[in-house]
Amino acid sequence: MRSFTRALLVPVALIGPPAAQAHAFLDHANPAVGSTLQRAPATISIWFTQELEPAFSTVEVRDQSGSRVDAGDAQVDAGDATLLHATLKALPPGTYKVAWRVVSVDTHPTDGTFTFRVTA
Repeated sequence: MRSFTRALLVPVALIGPPAAQAHAFLDHANPAVGSTLQRAPATISIWFTQELEPAFSTVEVRDQSGSRVDAGDAQVDAGDATLLHATLKALPPGTYKVAWRVVSVDTHPTDGTFTFRVTA
């Protein structure tokens, strides 16, 4: 019985676990996820765990009424392919929702949302 069990385990050990699928998940952001700011930011910057495909990666920022408050210029940073950023319009106090959808360079899409708040 032991030799049979070993015979089954050796190929599994040699092959190893299945390869993980790579996805670009949110690593961190500026402004930070869930943060409260005393001054409105001029840009939104989001870093991901994988390099992004620029043609298929975007971010939008909306105010409490659903109006878009980013300039529509989202782009992957030329020097850091894990960074997506966009310019923001002048933001009055309020809560803002950031919605991102990115595709990693290995073609896996991910998306998500978070909020930040401006108090003054």
